[in-house]
Amino acid sequence: MPTDNRIAVCPGTYDPVTNGHLDVIARSATMFDRVIVAVVNLPIRKGGTLFDSSERVAFIEHATASLPNVTVEPFSILVVEFARSRGAKAIVKGLRAISDFEYELEMNQLNRTQAPDVESVYLMASPEYSFISSSGVKELATFGGTIDEMVPTEVAAALKERLTR
Repeated sequence: MPTDNRIAVCPGTYDPVTNGHLDVIARSATMFDRVIVAVVNLPIRKGGTLFDSSERVAFIEHATASLPNVTVEPFSILVVEFARSRGAKAIVKGLRAISDFEYELEMNQLNRTQAPDVESVYLMASPEYSFISSSGVKELATFGGTIDEMVPTEVAAALKERLTR
């Protein structure tokens, strides 16, 4: 695959995908020729997932169907190796708070030791999504809280089905 195209990878667990994630993906799609949403197959940092990778991929594919330059793929290798294998020169991540920055700074430095040719790009969360996290959404759903404005409709239904006590 040629590396002269502006290709970016938006990696994440997306368990579940939130409207904040989708905002970062959509904004990335205006900045790059092609955006590959890379869904971590088996996350190490966060342990097990509520939804398997095929479910998470399907949720994102459905939610990004109107974005013709966005594709979704699961991956199980270093994100920089995944990016290189797809011809991407950028990894795009969203930042909500200082705690996100601290973690992403560490990841950026580790990634640069492995692939100095793959740049990290950070987008600040839009204000209306700055408080939304996948873990917070799951906790709200567990106790019957309102999550409809935080995630796509089909994700809200799936969460309510699996988590409502």
